[in-house]
Amino acid sequence: MPRIEMLTLAEVLDEVRMSRAAFYRMRARGQAPRLVKLPNGQLRCRRTDLDAWWGEQDSAAA
Repeated sequence: MPRIEMLTLAEVLDEVRMSRAAFYRMRARGQAPRLVKLPNGQLRCRRTDLDAWWGEQDSAAA
C-alpha cells in the first residue's frame, strides 16, 4: 500500500507562495486546499488534495 504524502503547512505556503494570514483568509472562505488536523494539533495537507486544489485554480482562471 503506497504511503500518503502529507505536507506541512509551511511546505504548502511555500509551494503556493502565500503568507500564512492570506492562506487562513482563503481557508475561512472555503477556498483553500483541505487540511487535516493531526492528534498532536499540527496541520497537514495531503499531496492529492493540494494537487486537486491547483487543478481547480487552473479551471477558475480559464
